[in-house]
Amino acid sequence: MPTEYKHILVAVDGSKASEKAFKKAIAIAKRNDAQLIISHIVDTKTISSAEAYDQSLINRSESYANTLLDDYRKQATTDGVKNVEIHLDYGSPKVRIPKQVAKKFQADLIICGATGLNAVERFLIGSVSENITRHAKCDVLIVRADEIVEDDE
Repeated sequence: MPTEYKHILVAVDGSKASEKAFKKAIAIAKRNDAQLIISHIVDTKTISSAEAYDQSLINRSESYANTLLDDYRKQATTDGVKNVEIHLDYGSPKVRIPKQVAKKFQADLIICGATGLNAVERFLIGSVSENITRHAKCDVLIVRADEIVEDDE
């Protein structure tokens, strides 16, 4: 019998890979009649280094995150996911997603893109998806940006 997932957490950052992960999450949530938690973590480490030069950066990051999450919630609902929740948090995505957010929502599957928006950080200290895979207590699905996501219907 295939595994059924009931609480699917998808991490989004606006990148092409996270868009593909989001579409895959919708298909899996519909197939499993599962709750879909759409999460965005504002990376405070990246912001804090730039904030000294531009105080409005945190406000723009928050505005971007809220718009992103609202748009994804609307799309998931329109596409037929019945139980959608959005989650905005602050800190390190590679730590918050697998350790706090997944635990808070009792996620049994985390879906994320293979690469995100921050190529410099990925090069220097490793990717968010790699850290999620390493620290998650549940299944993790990493979606590549070049993968073609087809609608299951």
